[in-house]
Amino acid sequence: MTTETPSDPTTADPRTSDGTARTADGITHTTIGGIRAVLAPGSGPVTAGLFFRVGRADETLATSGVTHLVEHLALHRHGLGDLHYNGATAATHTHFHVTGTPADVVEYLNGVCAALRDLPLERLETEKDILRTEAAGRAHGPAHGMALWRYGARGHGLTSFGEAGLHRLTAANVRDWAHTRFTAENAVLWMTTDTVPEGLDLTLPTGTWHPAPEPTSALPTTPAHFVGGDGGMVLTSVIPRSAAGVLFTEVLGKELFRALRQKGGYSYTAAADHHPRDADFATVTAYADALPQQQDAMVGAFVDVLAALRAGRIKQADLDSVRATALARFDVPEPAVARLPSEALDLLLRRPLRTFAEARAELGAVTVADLGRIAREVWAGALIDVPTRGLEWAGTTAAPTRSDDVVTGPRWSARDDRRNAVIVGRDGISLVGPDTQITVRYADCVLLYAFPDGGRHLVGADGFTLTVEPTLYGITAAELAHLDAGVPPASVVRMPPRDPDRVPRPKTPEPAGPLPRKGWLTAVMWLLGIPALVLGGLSAIVTLALISDGTDESEHWLLVAALWIVSAVFLIPWGVCLRRRHNGLG
Repeated sequence: MTTETPSDPTTADPRTSDGTARTADGITHTTIGGIRAVLAPGSGPVTAGLFFRVGRADETLATSGVTHLVEHLALHRHGLGDLHYNGATAATHTHFHVTGTPADVVEYLNGVCAALRDLPLERLETEKDILRTEAAGRAHGPAHGMALWRYGARGHGLTSFGEAGLHRLTAANVRDWAHTRFTAENAVLWMTTDTVPEGLDLTLPTGTWHPAPEPTSALPTTPAHFVGGDGGMVLTSVIPRSAAGVLFTEVLGKELFRALRQKGGYSYTAAADHHPRDADFATVTAYADALPQQQDAMVGAFVDVLAALRAGRIKQADLDSVRATALARFDVPEPAVARLPSEALDLLLRRPLRTFAEARAELGAVTVADLGRIAREVWAGALIDVPTRGLEWAGTTAAPTRSDDVVTGPRWSARDDRRNAVIVGRDGISLVGPDTQITVRYADCVLLYAFPDGGRHLVGADGFTLTVEPTLYGITAAELAHLDAGVPPASVVRMPPRDPDRVPRPKTPEPAGPLPRKGWLTAVMWLLGIPALVLGGLSAIVTLALISDGTDESEHWLLVAALWIVSAVFLIPWGVCLRRRHNGLG
């Protein structure tokens, strides 16, 4: 597919002396109070939105929640008015929006900007509790954890985590975030009016524009899969933003619905979605559900749909259908008004703008071959959550579920099962066991929850988590101090005391520590081991003597057999004790 280089739509009309320009599509680009703005006249009440280029992906895990906290504090003073307004914090932006009369819009936007200049920080702890309550009642979709598996515990991966930094954030932290991220240079305004309402005051701190964070990766290779066990199948992939990508996603959704619901009858929901991630890339998400007894068939059909699309088995009629739907979005009564939020977001991300004519032309140029190419790109970058078992048969690789190595240092075994242990090293900490190998290097630790009772919860940049409870492992205060000193201070969150009932306790209390030995087991080993070795040695000597003499007298061989039997009586339990000791069970 070939596309034209996007033009600057603001050059359609000459600019006025104040820099204002109107595009061929009827959208006015201007600056209000130092903030870039896009305007278009609409019927009915005025709707306005103020975007800031800051979101969850700009935080660290130890400060996560700070953007949402600023949003809540900025809206607090609006109280219980009749305005239809709200705020939203996304991965790469924060959005304040309102609908009402011009006077209502002025009151709301002026209030938001005034609050951002001087946040009501006396409400800080109250708003933190409100955010925790909001999180407790929030339902997550089936794709919620996919960002963690793809990006780890940084950047875009933070959208899979809760707001873990709330306990750490101080008034100074929140004020500094507001004054450096919620600035005029980092904002774009949109309004459904062609005139600036009287009295509008958008004074904000001065600063700089912040580009979207560079994406991180926790996947060594793609396509990759993991077993989520949630009863559905989720696929995500990151592809360049394009009209072909949008149309492919629509075709994918139709094909999944046709194969998994209408034909196979496996799924109630089978759909696909295309969502911009930043200025250049978008995330494609496909999902299907199924009952346990039909999950294998659903997974097979899901993979078959993708294989067919990659092979180019796409009907022209399907492409024409989704294209017609996409083009119909330009035929709304007030297309410029409908375009305003996305135009503002493109400006915010500094994505090249397209006119309606250019967007139509790009949609019209998409071919079936283009969709096949996008299908192959989607599969090449796919991360798939499967409900029950691996997907190696389809050519994917299992995503990492364990660390590559472990640290060296003192080993603290678990009280309940001494096969599991925590190893505290000079540069990191590991949790090891028969089915576990998790390591968090201190330098890569993005979050350390430190509880007064000694409990520690660590998260590595790769998303692996590890919990250390002194009650379960008997780890000493000195080792905890070494751990705390190794983690970057910016990653440490000091937690409040826990309810004693919430502190984990071993189910079978036993002495814990770096593989201590039980006195009774050692004594038994000596009592069994000495006779076993003596009798075994005597049996071997007698056997060799008889063989060398060439004797065949039965009574001699009966004596040898008796010696070996008595030796085994001691040797077998001695071996059991040795095995238990080797496994850390005594």
